[in-house]
Amino acid sequence: MRKVLITGFEPFGGASVNPALEAVQRLDGLKLNGGEIVTCEVPVTRYDAIDAVTKAIEHHQPTFVITVGQAAGRNAITPERIAINIDDFRIPDNGGNQPIDEPIFDDGPDAYFSTLPIKAMTQAMQEKGIPCTVSNTAGTFVCNHVFYGVQHFLRDTDIGHGFIHIPLLPEQAAATDQPSMSLETIVEGLKVAAQSVLDNKHDIAVGAGKIC
Repeated sequence: MRKVLITGFEPFGGASVNPALEAVQRLDGLKLNGGEIVTCEVPVTRYDAIDAVTKAIEHHQPTFVITVGQAAGRNAITPERIAINIDDFRIPDNGGNQPIDEPIFDDGPDAYFSTLPIKAMTQAMQEKGIPCTVSNTAGTFVCNHVFYGVQHFLRDTDIGHGFIHIPLLPEQAAATDQPSMSLETIVEGLKVAAQSVLDNKHDIAVGAGKIC
């Protein structure tokens, strides 16, 4: 049976919860049509985060990997198109690291594109009534760091990998004017995304570009 490894970050920045980890914990062991979901928790610490995911890949031997992180300010689930080879942390990570304008890997290319069918995933979620759009920036914090680092690790394999950002939970956004999404909707969206990668060997050709 094919496996889809979905990873979620621990809380960071003084928060007590991270919706990525909360959602992933609800998905562990879930059976899909033609596969199953396995999961792992990821530290929000430079390089340790990549190591945690690569060790989970070596353990589970998945066909696909979906790494997941929160994105405050976004009002939809956003599969990421591209990871860039730069660490420029606005805040320290959980290990106290705050690199500025440093490459993730000195010998790596400028960027890696997702190797998942991000447009098919997006369309499948939209058809379920789940807000979802393709994103063209994964930021420059640990989310992009992991996206890039895992792509670098998998570069000579046939394991598909990509990153998905999710909104804050309502309880995280309650004291702010930031958008949020219920945990139930996030869980369903990631489930639909996982099924989409199993169902689509190739991505679909639908417009998802932006002018700016």
